[in-house]
Amino acid sequence: MILTQKLKLLPTEEQKAVLLETMERFNEACDFAAETAFRIRAANKLLLQKEVYYEIRERFSLSAQLAIRAIAKACEAYKLNKSRKPKFNKHGAVVYDQRILSWKGTDRVSLLTLHGRTVMPFLGCDYYKARKGIVHGQADLILRNGKFYLCVAVEVQEEDAITPIDALGVDLGIVNLAVDSDGETHSGDKVLKVRDRTAKLCSGLQSCGTKSAKKHLKKLSGKEKRFQRDVNHCISKHIVAKAKDTKRAIVLEDLGGIRSRTTVSKAQRRDLHAWGFFQLRSFIEYKAKLSGVQVILVDPRNTSRTCPKCGHVAAENRRTREDFTCVRCGFAGPADSTVAINIAARDRINGPIVTRDLLGPLDSLNRKPLNTFVGG
Repeated sequence: MILTQKLKLLPTEEQKAVLLETMERFNEACDFAAETAFRIRAANKLLLQKEVYYEIRERFSLSAQLAIRAIAKACEAYKLNKSRKPKFNKHGAVVYDQRILSWKGTDRVSLLTLHGRTVMPFLGCDYYKARKGIVHGQADLILRNGKFYLCVAVEVQEEDAITPIDALGVDLGIVNLAVDSDGETHSGDKVLKVRDRTAKLCSGLQSCGTKSAKKHLKKLSGKEKRFQRDVNHCISKHIVAKAKDTKRAIVLEDLGGIRSRTTVSKAQRRDLHAWGFFQLRSFIEYKAKLSGVQVILVDPRNTSRTCPKCGHVAAENRRTREDFTCVRCGFAGPADSTVAINIAARDRINGPIVTRDLLGPLDSLNRKPLNTFVGG
């Protein structure tokens, strides 16, 4: 599997100035190449290279390979939408390949700049070291909050696939981020509290409008997103480890397009559109693939209305968000746990995971095995 490893560079002040100058010149060259591509309507890299290569080298003092990478980046951006001229941020990513980047041991890297090669140390992540990842393809030099990073594609060995003997259903939600068919709940209270606190603080700072307020707003930028990402990583890691230890496949609802299908009140719109269900699903998928655990997507229709005991489907079965009570047989329980049981039942691997009464009613429900990997 190919994953992206983010390495933090540790340049000196002099090296930092050189990297910044190289980045700005590189993106200026990308702007020039994109402007030419738009003017002559050329999305072919070789054709555009004939038009701008020598001028880029002369005007922006780029080396041969950096000029080639700038032209390639401009072509890729132009191909995405040929109706407009691409515009690049002056601190946008610089693309490095094997000709202009080399590794010096396990803690240093050599990068080509406007002033020749420069070697600098970097900090890696133990997550990839433990998996003995192999660097694959290109790397992107990026600038975030005044610090330079290298985003490197790393090929990581997957574990042998586990033959599942059962299924672990997982219900993804907003109030409870994940609830499995064993009844274990991962609450979303912390994420909601951070989201509400951040929104209230940002609103007050925007109304203030002072220099100090703007500085504080800049500091808050991305904080909520990083917190939610960390929570999703922890939840997905726990779910995959649980499925691996018990030799079960993970069954998830295919929630694609749910935002366009769902109508909520104005007060709930922010929570719905900030809901990171796809990110959590992606984390579960790639962690499961690394661990040899199978992930299956199923149709979400009526999972919250179906009784796991008698199979009766009715909207009245779930009168509140928290509780489920079957109007036919009287079965009652926590709503999210009941949904997770129904999700697990929609793909039985080597035998039923719920009562035999469920086999008939749920046997005709749609199933969708996961054949492709989606995620970071």
